Amino acid sequence: MAFPEGFIYELKSRNDITEVISSYVSLKRRGRNMVGLCPFHGEKTPSFNIYTETDSFYCFGCGAAGDVITFIMKIENLDYVEAVKYLAQRAGLDMPEDSYDDSLNKLRRRVFEANREAARYFYRRLMSEEGKNALGYLRGRMLTDATIRHFGLGYAPDSWTGLCDYLKSKGFKENELVSANLAVRRHSGKGIIDRFRDRVMFPIIDLRGNVIAFGGRIMTDAKPKYLNSSDTPVFKKSENLFSLNNAKNTGSRALLLCEGYMDVISVNQAGFRNAVASLGTALTTEQAVLMKRYADEIIICYDADEAGQKATARAIPILRAAGLNIRVLTIPNGKDPDEFIRSKGADGPAAFRAIIEASGNDVDYRLQKLRSEFNLAVSDGVVDYLEAAAHLMAEIESPIERDVYVSKLSKEFGVDKNALLLQIETISKRRRRDSRRREARQLQSELSGRDDKLDKEHRSRLKSTAAEESLVVYLINNPDSLSYINSQISAEQFQNALMKRFFVYFSNRISEGLEPLNNITADFSTDEQSVLYRILHQNGSVAPTPRSLREYIEVIERESRRPSDKKSMSSEQISSYFDRIRRDKE
Repeated sequence: MAFPEGFIYELKSRNDITEVISSYVSLKRRGRNMVGLCPFHGEKTPSFNIYTETDSFYCFGCGAAGDVITFIMKIENLDYVEAVKYLAQRAGLDMPEDSYDDSLNKLRRRVFEANREAARYFYRRLMSEEGKNALGYLRGRMLTDATIRHFGLGYAPDSWTGLCDYLKSKGFKENELVSANLAVRRHSGKGIIDRFRDRVMFPIIDLRGNVIAFGGRIMTDAKPKYLNSSDTPVFKKSENLFSLNNAKNTGSRALLLCEGYMDVISVNQAGFRNAVASLGTALTTEQAVLMKRYADEIIICYDADEAGQKATARAIPILRAAGLNIRVLTIPNGKDPDEFIRSKGADGPAAFRAIIEASGNDVDYRLQKLRSEFNLAVSDGVVDYLEAAAHLMAEIESPIERDVYVSKLSKEFGVDKNALLLQIETISKRRRRDSRRREARQLQSELSGRDDKLDKEHRSRLKSTAAEESLVVYLINNPDSLSYINSQISAEQFQNALMKRFFVYFSNRISEGLEPLNNITADFSTDEQSVLYRILHQNGSVAPTPRSLREYIEVIERESRRPSDKKSMSSEQISSYFDRIRRDKE
């Protein structure tokens, strides 16, 4: 147990879950619960629920679940101890002394410190004789010294152990440097070497100003051109964005989404400080949801080459799903933002602003892309184009927005507007039907436990698992029933290992006079919490009766006598097994 029960109880009492979450999510009341759009995945229909009776949340879309501590861990990217400290500070509570395991928090703190020292080391090397080529490279990209300082750019020397030796002299241990991904183990397993060598370095800074990772660019044609930090205790590349720490303070509710570090830095130097970039990966749902917290509109500024166009096509549905408005920048002559701004010299900022203001939304962009794929000089080409456009229009949920584009196409090609609307509705109906089928298959999969990687016994033991889940929920909601339950069955009769763990855990807490759900964040993983809150809330307001409890117990008792693998049974065991089934039916 990480913290005293009384402290956690007071912490949660002073940090009302609805009040805390409402500072991140717009909530509306639905019966006894509060609902809103999930901050952990993109969605347009609210599936994120807050249950005030259990001080918990559960998203029926992505399965995110937990209490107020879990929420802060996820939304602020903190570990358990850091989240508790965050909430304690918010509530004006003093932290208990020497009563919790702080090992992970200490490692995270050391990784932060190592990254900060590494950033200082890289910057000093850049400004030294050793880094003159790297500094020349950056100045050749038209970066000013002020911009280089602002972004903390640096240089990793062409040395196997330069950074490692420096950080060791500062008191850092080898395991801390490997955990920070600043170093890697030698193939022999003896000693460590620098991860980054002979590269221009780009520190990645989180929203609190901590250096959490690095990107390194080679200055030759060698591969890979960019080398990025792998995930560490303080960094997950799919959940962070380069320069969001700068962009969030501009006061703008629009973000320029660029492809890489240099594009962000170049447009930032040109006066556009609301630029961000993903970190060596294609745009993720997590990054889109993160942007939604700070912006209503995303202006995609990817390179105009084929790779950039493919990346744009992938990004649009992800951003739309997160509820963001989208515009797409079209840069003349196939240039990227950095190259375009530099090519215009002193007029670069004004020219870049002009193409931002002239940029259309994502529908305009995709319609224009479709035009290039068809020969509109012939009737067949027009028909094929309008067919493809109808599929695109079917994706637009707003009737007004859809009508605007249908009217434009109808007028331009002399096609009856009603014919276009009929085609779009036909496509929409087909998609809704396919969507319902997918949802039905997904629901069937969830009920069967086919894809449940955590609860692997769910599918093979459907009947017993259902009864065990219901019994655990009944016990949590009715702690006084523990004595009766224990008089009827034992934990050893549970077939599902996770449900058995839940049963033993909550039985022990109730026996000790503790509130069942008070401290589960410390004792269960986020995946386990997701399973727990799913079974707690999947039946809504249905209240099991004592008769239901007896039925759960009967099923568990009967299923516990069912062999798990009949193939390995002897003939005598099989005979005994069927005799028992017949007796049960009498």
